[in-house]
Amino acid sequence: MVYRDSNVQKECLDLQDRFGVDVNLLLFCAFAGAIHHAVLPARDLQDAAALVDGWHKDVVRNLRATRRVLKPFATGSSSIAPAAEALRNDVKGLEREAERLEQAMLASWSIERLGLWPREPAAEAVAANVRTLLTLRAPAAGEHVLPANLIAVAVAASVQ
Repeated sequence: MVYRDSNVQKECLDLQDRFGVDVNLLLFCAFAGAIHHAVLPARDLQDAAALVDGWHKDVVRNLRATRRVLKPFATGSSSIAPAAEALRNDVKGLEREAERLEQAMLASWSIERLGLWPREPAAEAVAANVRTLLTLRAPAAGEHVLPANLIAVAVAASVQ
């Protein structure tokens, strides 16, 4: 629901493209903070990242790379363009399914730990979680790139 917002997508994809941040980890940070008001300790966030790193690197990124490589074939004037576009759409569907499985891994992992995490108001919890993730995974991103739209949309979605 949060990721449907085009400004959230732009922010998350910018952090992914510029700093290599896993969008699913960003969304997990937002979810834990907005829905549960949970502040994820750095060690637990490292553990969550370690849990999904192999899957993300070996499956999600490879599907994404394949989809991107197919784009010029799918948009060109070649006779294979329609078939390449169909293949690209199939790969896109597989990429989305792989991302959903990554999110399921994170959700399952968090169930046992949820009660151990400190609580803050939603906006502060989301910001703290994202800040911790960026510090751990993209130190070059710094404080100035906190995704304001992600934080705002996640908090707004939590009260609906």
